[in-house]
Amino acid sequence: MANDREVLREIWEGRLPICFQLDSEEVYDLQAPDPYYLMVPRLSYFPLVTDKIRKHFIRHVHPDKQEAEMWLDYNGQPLKWWIYNCLGISQFTLTSSPRMNCCIVPADAVESHFMACVKEADVLKHRSQVVSNMQKKDHNQLWLGLQNDKFDQFWAVNRKLMEASADEAFKYIPFRCYHGDEAFVQRLVRPVTEEGHRKTLKDLVREVFPEESEVRVITHGIEPPCETPLQWMSEHLSYPDNFLHLYM
Repeated sequence: MANDREVLREIWEGRLPICFQLDSEEVYDLQAPDPYYLMVPRLSYFPLVTDKIRKHFIRHVHPDKQEAEMWLDYNGQPLKWWIYNCLGISQFTLTSSPRMNCCIVPADAVESHFMACVKEADVLKHRSQVVSNMQKKDHNQLWLGLQNDKFDQFWAVNRKLMEASADEAFKYIPFRCYHGDEAFVQRLVRPVTEEGHRKTLKDLVREVFPEESEVRVITHGIEPPCETPLQWMSEHLSYPDNFLHLYM
């Protein structure tokens, strides 16, 4: 079970300072509105933090679009709403600001995506035994904890997903590697060798990118030591969807 609670809390409380601007094509007034500055949670999704942005810009948008959902782009490239804020931003060098645009997006799309990832991660770690034993109220609490940025509410349920027996690690480590603009890479990697020795981050990189001699791995804005055990990383450095998201 994840027991370094301060590590978990420090990661949870991470924030990103972002300046938002309304796309010039969406401006309905004669003059563009002022930018909007916001500290957003690193571990949230952009659609969950856009209420304040909407309130700031909405009166400057055409009335026909004021009920539409918003989306963001940076230098003409849409920011993917289904990946975490810090991952979306880390793909770019922010010399300017994300721009707000208007479109229609299903309101429950983020929750559905999030829960699908949690279930996939549990299949990899516990053969789906934990999620299948949870009740609907547990799923709701997990989601509401993330949505409302409530650490204790979220981890009261998520700790069950991070438990491993005393003498047995996870079956596989849920992770996704991001390399440039390419689609993420995902493989079946066990946390221990056939001899029972703990695998490290270095072992994962060797298995996933065997032709790469030197690869830097960033997660949560830090570069973990290459000798960090995979089991510990999965328990303490996974994102709310229970996956390790590693930017190469």
